[in-house]
Amino acid sequence: MTAASGTGGSGSDWADVGCHRVVEGVHRIPLPMPGDGLRAINVYVIEGPAGVSLIDAGWNVPGNLDILRDGLASIDVGLEEITDVHVTHIHRDHYTMGPELRRRVGARVHLGRAERPGLVALRRLRSGVPVDSLVQLGRAGAGDIAQAARLDALTEPWEEPDWEMPDEWTAEGEVSVAGRRMEALRTAGHTKGHLVFSDDRLGVTFTGDHVLPRISPSIGFELGGWDNPLGDYLASLEAMLGRPDSEMLPAHGAVGGSVHGRTRELLAHHDERLAATRARVAARQGATGLEVAEGLPWTRRERSFASLDGFNRMIATCETMAHLDVLVARGSLAVDEVSPEGVARYVTA
Repeated sequence: MTAASGTGGSGSDWADVGCHRVVEGVHRIPLPMPGDGLRAINVYVIEGPAGVSLIDAGWNVPGNLDILRDGLASIDVGLEEITDVHVTHIHRDHYTMGPELRRRVGARVHLGRAERPGLVALRRLRSGVPVDSLVQLGRAGAGDIAQAARLDALTEPWEEPDWEMPDEWTAEGEVSVAGRRMEALRTAGHTKGHLVFSDDRLGVTFTGDHVLPRISPSIGFELGGWDNPLGDYLASLEAMLGRPDSEMLPAHGAVGGSVHGRTRELLAHHDERLAATRARVAARQGATGLEVAEGLPWTRRERSFASLDGFNRMIATCETMAHLDVLVARGSLAVDEVSPEGVARYVTA
């Protein structure tokens, strides 16, 4: 939601439909995301000694299966040759084409083990209502935004086949992707079980939504409970710096650029954001999370909170709560009081 600096790769046509060579045995097929500002998701095609696998599946909306099939055909690969789909995390633009490919061609679907509680909760709920986010909106004093978000989610159709369970829950450590040795790393924050896949031989990391070239990903937009998602995200970024640097292959945006370089930019961005959040509380002691969010700029264009649409107001408020939680955990802020309705007010510590 919030933007950090840095280009994260060259070119402005990364979302153009087609099949684009990345490195040896790796191609990228952007699948459109209708009505979403991210425009597309990069589905990576991995060819190896064990066949053809995908990293991320794409959003199962009309037309995307045909785009995927045509892209594969351009490199003389048939859709039926896909044996496995390794999904970085549970969001619909990454996961929902996976079960469809299993039905169509028998591909096995793999998902990070720590994503299980969120998927189980989603299947139990049988709707896209962001229950955990609504709890955070209540804590922020944003009841009107919560009500609107709930009603909007209820207007979206629930497609149960899109959310079938995976064939395998992926653990951290060595994994085989089309017979290529990679390492799966849990990078919590965007979601609890988000995975990145590192191919040290090629010197690349498939970073999913954890490290993106143009934006800082939304934090904690998932089911399965809310602990300290921004704290988890920052710790996961720090862990990336403890590994060898590599070239970034993100889920959204142009490929290329240093994972370490972009990770440092993201950490610096959140330092700035934490400082701005604390300054907002210092200027308005006893502010609610909503009042803090309303006083901060949003997106890389520094838009006002009032100019955001309903969905992005929800995301912005929840991200503000995540920053407030980190500041409280660090002892920089304190919760002054909690109303009978559960609304928290913040003061400097």
